[in-house]
Amino acid sequence: MKVTYYLEVTSSWCFWCEPMWAELKRRYEGRAGFEWKIARMQDSDWPVSRAQCEWFYRRSGTVMRSPFMLNSAWYEAPKPGTYPAASSVAEAARDFGFNGDDIRLALSHAAEREGQKVGRMEVAVAVAAKAGGKKLDPKKLRAAAESSLVADRIAASTKEFFDHQINQRPAFVLTDDIGDKAVFSGVVRIEPLAAAIEAMLADSAAYASFKAHFGGPPAN
Repeated sequence: MKVTYYLEVTSSWCFWCEPMWAELKRRYEGRAGFEWKIARMQDSDWPVSRAQCEWFYRRSGTVMRSPFMLNSAWYEAPKPGTYPAASSVAEAARDFGFNGDDIRLALSHAAEREGQKVGRMEVAVAVAAKAGGKKLDPKKLRAAAESSLVADRIAASTKEFFDHQINQRPAFVLTDDIGDKAVFSGVVRIEPLAAAIEAMLADSAAYASFKAHFGGPPAN
């Protein structure tokens, strides 16, 4: 089966769910495939000010019982027609072999723990290049992040996200080889996701067992 995680790199709720994502990958390693995709936030989804951003951080932090508050110093209201650079840089890093979580987690940490302004392209590229080491050339990374190819990939994954008729990030879409699908939008705790994965794995195993005993359905 496959688990797809839709996210925005600088989303506080995506930040809070990362330990759960890591635990899911550990718990179901070898039994499920995992991937993440960018679901670009709409203009109306962003805070309108740093003060509003801090209010959201206080809410999410207390809901999660966090011993620390996220750092809003990174936040700058996006100008019309622009988008904070962090997610584009994380997506662009895929072109250089960074398909895992390391680059986007480095960007998220830089923003929400250190207050670095990763909405700016030069800052996001510097953070990513440092996390990627010698394998990630800053100039090439920036060119990729600003390319139409990366913009088109983000547009496509964002469309996928909305095609599931959801609008909250993080979101998780679970699919299996017997055609089942479970969709979770805005969920940050592991229990409902783990329960769904267990149920879907059990159903897939039952189908496989039946097929081993009786084969496929008769043609007529």
